[in-house]
Amino acid sequence: MLRKTRTASQLQDEVSRRIHRAPEVVEDGVKIRVPRPQLQEPDASGCNWTMKHFGNAIGFERTVDAALKDVQKEYNLSEDTKDLNSLFGDLPEG
Repeated sequence: MLRKTRTASQLQDEVSRRIHRAPEVVEDGVKIRVPRPQLQEPDASGCNWTMKHFGNAIGFERTVDAALKDVQKEYNLSEDTKDLNSLFGDLPEG
């Protein structure tokens, strides 16, 4: 299956959404901090990103891992990096 490409923010939001809709997370009312995805060399499945160091996830490791793996199966991280300075155009010199 070909993966769709998403930005780091979109992947972070999707993993967070899936974790926080899990019944055991909803029931406990816990807020798990989801880190930014990190680009990596594609693994054996072709996934080019990972996430490490989820916050406040003790006791929910299986839920977090399942959500992460599901999103990794569907999406790859966009490798397009935009120069932040270009958001403002070229600044005049002097």
